[in-house]
Amino acid sequence: MQNPKHRAILIILLLALTSGIVVAFCGFYVSKIDADLFNESSKVIIARSENRTILSMANDYKGAPSEFAMIIPVPDIITQEQIQVGNSDIFTRLDAYSAPRLVEYYDPDPCYQPEYDRLYSPSQTALPESAALEDNATRNSQGVTVEAEFSKGEYDIVILSATQSDGLESWLIDNGYALPEGASEALAPYIAMGMKFFVAKINLEAFENTGLTYLRPLVMAMETDGFMLPIQLGMVNAAGPQDLVVYLLSPEGQVALENYPLLRMPSNVTLPEYVENDFAETYRAMFQHAYEKNKSAAFLEYAWDMSWCDPCAADPLNPEELAQAGVFWLDDYADFAAPNVFLTRMHIRYSAETFPEDLMFTQTQNRENFQARYVLQRPFDGELNCQEATTYVRQVQERREQEARTLAELTGWNLQTIRAEMGEYNPEVHLKPWWQNVFDAF
Repeated sequence: MQNPKHRAILIILLLALTSGIVVAFCGFYVSKIDADLFNESSKVIIARSENRTILSMANDYKGAPSEFAMIIPVPDIITQEQIQVGNSDIFTRLDAYSAPRLVEYYDPDPCYQPEYDRLYSPSQTALPESAALEDNATRNSQGVTVEAEFSKGEYDIVILSATQSDGLESWLIDNGYALPEGASEALAPYIAMGMKFFVAKINLEAFENTGLTYLRPLVMAMETDGFMLPIQLGMVNAAGPQDLVVYLLSPEGQVALENYPLLRMPSNVTLPEYVENDFAETYRAMFQHAYEKNKSAAFLEYAWDMSWCDPCAADPLNPEELAQAGVFWLDDYADFAAPNVFLTRMHIRYSAETFPEDLMFTQTQNRENFQARYVLQRPFDGELNCQEATTYVRQVQERREQEARTLAELTGWNLQTIRAEMGEYNPEVHLKPWWQNVFDAF
């Protein structure tokens, strides 16, 4: 058996709840960006309607299961009926559906003229139970009370209340958790707010019985007047800025931030064709450049009615998948009816210096669609043998120069390097004499 003294606690940013125009884009889908592109990234799904919330927390922990543990501030005592182990695939589905995407268009033949043109010169929320609740033995040590203990899947869970942060820190250390420096200071504000603490560790035997090589997400159901994201705990043992992708599901519309700017990622811009070869690196550079200019802002990458997409990086989630994501307001949803679910995807890169406060969310009635979408405009590559060809070639050359300048502006990359990567555009043009066009019209 593993020595519990060797188990280090993973204090991660997770969710705690407290009081408190249709535009058609079209295009041919080419590529997308996975959230896993970014290092030190966490993912959270929040499904909320009125005062009910179901949240799913993906574990990005890398290491031996025996060393894993997490602590999460929660507004009240959580019972086993409010906890379940989720399906990691739902994060993959939401990520694929909402990911920043690359699309392409093709120029028509500038020399083609249709016949007519030539002739005539467009209350408590309970989740399904998956493990028995053990006796709620209440113990008090250094101002810490064990409010509940139970198991869910591969997780052993303890719900704690505390009256002082150093007491909670001592209790955790006494029970085998090695806390990072600064943990007591980070826990203090949540104790002052009267919040409880959800502590989970891995039951090695149960984990081995799953036959899995990864930790499944934990899902919580709650009822509160408002909601927040306590990111301060996530900074205690962070080596640098961390990335967070939050998928927010609502029947109303977009979810907004109350206490930080929410900026849209640059979108609907035309980029050089060569970025298709490494769109991931291009988007990473674009996000880094946007972050450098607005380090205390969150970035909107997607906001869309989930009954459709345009273009689709992945199919919209079906009713079963929406239920796995926590959507609970579609009980009467029929197969032929469009689901009333609006998805907001936020990407946040945070540190103690740039995000000194926890995130405060609010639901809105805004149902305007948005996506981080980037365009490749393919020049016509056939034979050019009309008078219009010279004008077309000049327009493409001007467009390519603008594409290079746009990419340099969005990424901070060197313009001359971009031009060199693009290469030359010198199509072969065969010009007809003016009288040949007149002859072709007849």
